[in-house]
Amino acid sequence: MGVRRAMEMALAEANKGNARFFTFGPLIHNRQVLELLESKGVRSVVDISSLDKGTILIRAHGIPPEQRKQLKNSGLRLLDGTCPRVAKVQAIIRYHTKKGYTPVIIGEKDHAEVIGLVGYGLGQAKVINHPSDVENLPDMEKICVVAQTTQDERIFSEMTGRIIERFPDALIFNTICDETHSRQDEVRSLARHVDGMVVVGGYHSGNTRRLAQISRDAGIPTFHVETEKELDKEKFSYMGVVGIIAGASTPNWMITNVVKKMENIRSRKDIFIGRLIKHTLKFLLLSNLLVAMGAFSLSYAITVLTGSRGKVIFPLLAFFYVYAMYVLNRFLERGASAYNDPERGGFHKKHRFFQILTGIAATIGALIFSYHMGMAVYSAMAGLCILGIIYSFPIVPFSRKYLWKYSRIKDIPGSKTFSESFAWASVIVLLPLLKYGWAEWAASVVSFYFVLSISYVRSAFLDILQMQGDMIVGAETLPIVLGEKRTIRLLKMIIVSTALLLLISPVLNLVSPFAFLLLLCLIPLAICLQIYDENRIYQGPRIEYLAEGGFILAGIMALIWQGVT
Repeated sequence: MGVRRAMEMALAEANKGNARFFTFGPLIHNRQVLELLESKGVRSVVDISSLDKGTILIRAHGIPPEQRKQLKNSGLRLLDGTCPRVAKVQAIIRYHTKKGYTPVIIGEKDHAEVIGLVGYGLGQAKVINHPSDVENLPDMEKICVVAQTTQDERIFSEMTGRIIERFPDALIFNTICDETHSRQDEVRSLARHVDGMVVVGGYHSGNTRRLAQISRDAGIPTFHVETEKELDKEKFSYMGVVGIIAGASTPNWMITNVVKKMENIRSRKDIFIGRLIKHTLKFLLLSNLLVAMGAFSLSYAITVLTGSRGKVIFPLLAFFYVYAMYVLNRFLERGASAYNDPERGGFHKKHRFFQILTGIAATIGALIFSYHMGMAVYSAMAGLCILGIIYSFPIVPFSRKYLWKYSRIKDIPGSKTFSESFAWASVIVLLPLLKYGWAEWAASVVSFYFVLSISYVRSAFLDILQMQGDMIVGAETLPIVLGEKRTIRLLKMIIVSTALLLLISPVLNLVSPFAFLLLLCLIPLAICLQIYDENRIYQGPRIEYLAEGGFILAGIMALIWQGVT
């Protein structure tokens, strides 16, 4: 949490175009991230004597109070990125030192966090890092013991046990970060179920090295890598199950790169049918055919909900439109996919000609089908296609950005999520109304809200997964504008309100009882939010399959309903 918070503070400041933005020392122990920050103009400094203006960010590890005072008196604008949990340890040391206690810090003496902690001990702090160091401590009457927040839990327990034997009245504070504790437990747990372990993170990151050591101590072949390029396919080809874990300073996109590379390694233990299913699903996901199939299924479900049986033409329109817009906009977006989903970016680059050709063909197909449904439907479809493409085009030249700060519609904060969901609802619900009228206006209103809400939740959830990459390129998506927790709360509220609408509407005879079955389509999205909220998973194709699953499920439910009734 602390590292991520500091990283997001740095990216937010860098995206403001601040030409004089510095971090006080390396922000995190990850070479690739530091190179990324340097490419955005963020410089790391340890000597501020030559700086008289600009902004400087204190990294998550924290700094000694003397250095903090020096920064405050430098004239620089100060941003404090100290991890709140590190700040808590600093406060414990400062408080008890003033009460006459000698602080004992269990940690690495040369680690940036420990150097900062020592500064709050008023010259009295002792640093130990091995159980044998306890015997070398001088005799002291009153001591308080804290831990470096990324310390190994078991080493801390062993050392505090020895400290209590020697200093029975010692005050013990377990200040190991909960995330550090859970990651170490996860390594030990995973080690019982895997044939090998990949630990992703910087070679200079203490907590990452500790995870690798815990894995090795469990007797599991362990591979500590910084990037996916260091993975040796041959070493994994004889393994059936491989665990992947990452250090605290490893950004999501680097973890994703490793996961994608590992998923593409063919194990000799894989069976043919399993590989075929995996590759088929992956192709459907990366090519945007899966999301288009979801649009078809959802549109078909709405024809059943509103009583428009047999009108498959509108589900086909939804399929063509969604596929075309997603494909064409992929090639118009600004490089976020390089961080959010490098595999998808590589897929589109490799199949660029095929994707553009099929995207144009799908656009033409949507226009041809809509033309046969009447001029009103055709005009609306043409307008939606134009808006879908203009969405990613600069409507204000970059040389005239002083006229309006957003050169494209997609640059407006939070516009992406609403634009996508409104387009889905328009194609699936409003286009049929232009053909058949508002005879069933109540069912149409219910259907519009259902499609708008379920597509809004899907789009916003995927934006949450892509937050780090979007921040790097300066995109202001809904989660970046509202914040991650607020966005998740909002999406949960939308799911609840939609569920209530589906429960009440059939009772009031606004729609058919089929609405009860559509409640099942909300479950996959609710599970996605719960999984993410509990920090079990951040990215990967499985959670995307689950997010898209609700839409496919809607079509399946519609087929079952029609078969039964």
